[in-house]
Amino acid sequence: MLFELDEEKRLFRSTVRDFAEKVIRPRVEELWEGGEFPYDIVRQMGEMGLMGIPYPEEYGGAGGDYLAYSIAVEELARLDGAIAITVEAHTSLGESSFYYFGTEEQKRQWLVPMAQGKMLGAFGLTEPEAGSDAGATRTTARLENGQWVINGTKCFITNAGTEITGGVTVTAVTGTKEGGKKEISTIFVPNGTPGYTIAPKYHKVGWHASDTRELHFDDCRVPEDNLVGVRGQGFKQFLSILDGGRIAIAALAVGQSQGAFEEALRYAKERKQFGKPIGSFQAIAFKLADMATNIELARNLTYKAAAMRDAGMPHSKEAAMAKLFASEANMRNTTEAVHIFGGYGFMNEYAVSRFFRDAKILEIGEGTSEVQRMVISRALGL
Repeated sequence: MLFELDEEKRLFRSTVRDFAEKVIRPRVEELWEGGEFPYDIVRQMGEMGLMGIPYPEEYGGAGGDYLAYSIAVEELARLDGAIAITVEAHTSLGESSFYYFGTEEQKRQWLVPMAQGKMLGAFGLTEPEAGSDAGATRTTARLENGQWVINGTKCFITNAGTEITGGVTVTAVTGTKEGGKKEISTIFVPNGTPGYTIAPKYHKVGWHASDTRELHFDDCRVPEDNLVGVRGQGFKQFLSILDGGRIAIAALAVGQSQGAFEEALRYAKERKQFGKPIGSFQAIAFKLADMATNIELARNLTYKAAAMRDAGMPHSKEAAMAKLFASEANMRNTTEAVHIFGGYGFMNEYAVSRFFRDAKILEIGEGTSEVQRMVISRALGL
């Protein structure tokens, strides 16, 4: 069994990397320091088809697969995590609810412009009191005179507040099932809807140029037809969506690990101490050997999970494994990269410091490491 990409995928990787090197690399420091959302870069990615890679051309997508999408996220993250997470949250979360569960009309109205990169999508799941315990959702939506009346708060939502955001698909309690369990559904709320307030951007440790907000709904009314999927199936829907999201987060972690490794390897060959490059010392060489091994393992896990999704195979366990290992390996790799740079690694002008600060959130977002271990252990029958 050969673990090699075919010619088409290799060419695709080369195309995305070339774009990242020419367009993103010159802007990385500016984006980190200023924190401004990169509208021009997002527009260019839309023109290249990178904002809807795994969706059919009939819905504005590129007609690619999840493996190609994972490769693209990896290559973007190799230079800048903020741009990579913008693509990931838009594609895995914002668009997928429409593609997998939306009506034909919803796909035409919302998915098409999103997949074309003309509009950004967002997905509102997390709440102040509902993080890992997503079933503890408190946001409510009651049906009244043909409209959903939504009340509640969502937090840590990516892409919700940009000038090109179309809206957010939120999970909300729409009733009570037999036995007293919450009936959770997903509803799309367009930006600009009365009663929907978007808070200012968070000041984050990393991912400075990505748009992350808190959202408030105060008797926010949207048409009954804005229900996405079957009423009461929201919990099942977002679990399915998160499987794909975890693969893409794993790809993002692989990309950041690769970027940090390349910086550290170059520095180890150039930096001299005691009359020779520090990479010639076993203490540094072994760190780099471990980093390279981490990347190879994480990439293989990620690509396997992506290939299983493309083949229509069950992949919840594999997605959780990829996300768990890749994110934790990324934290180890970026930490070692900073250590190899020594005091310089603590300075913001060096890329490894940015990779380090971007790394931690990948062990938290779209399911913490503890949640991934729970998913894996349940798949093992425990």
